Amino acid sequence: MRHAPMVITIDGPTASGKGAVAQAVACRLGLHYLDSGALYRLVALQAMHHGYTFDTVLTGTQEAQLAVWARHLPVVFEGDLILLDGVNVSAEIRAEAVGNMASKIAVIGLLREGLLERQRDFAQAPGLVADGRDMGSIVFPNAPVKVFLTASSQIRAERRYKQLIDKGFSANITSLVADLNERDARDSARKHAPLKAAHGAYVLDSSELTLDETVEKLLQHYAKVVGLALNELPVRSGF
Repeated sequence: MRHAPMVITIDGPTASGKGAVAQAVACRLGLHYLDSGALYRLVALQAMHHGYTFDTVLTGTQEAQLAVWARHLPVVFEGDLILLDGVNVSAEIRAEAVGNMASKIAVIGLLREGLLERQRDFAQAPGLVADGRDMGSIVFPNAPVKVFLTASSQIRAERRYKQLIDKGFSANITSLVADLNERDARDSARKHAPLKAAHGAYVLDSSELTLDETVEKLLQHYAKVVGLALNELPVRSGF
């Protein structure tokens, strides 16, 4: 019988550092990487391009259209580049307005169903590190390694502030804290796949940890699960 590819899921709230950690772990172990949040942001961006706004209550027809886009979005991932219908939107999808729109439409069941199999298709040999909000609870419930990465809203706001400033976006710490708290509440309370630690997940608070320290703790957990010593894990270039 063919063994299923190794899947490591890293879930957590916005700006918890799960993306950077997941990429580092994938690089270290030589596995594929899935940024599931990028898929929701891409659908959000597509919706915004068609005049949908964050404050608009979407109609049933619009919700169905979101699901269509989710299934057939013309997106290509090329390293760090994300191309939507041939256009590089890698920076555009990271804007706060797009993130807020993505959080709003993520409550829509039709959209989540549309993305479900598309996300699962990323689980290919030699394995996958997937980050998001429901990777361990819904998308890959049988993943052998599940992590829930969190941090205080203040720390997360400071990290997001630095990311935005470094990318040339304007930002305000107070507004970011409020936005993160609002998004956390919305993500945790939604009917479909609410944000929560998956059953059996390793919960890691990175508030007082550097990126390298967080990655090291996650790798220690991974090694324990697969029955290896930390120094027996593969070391890939680029980490």
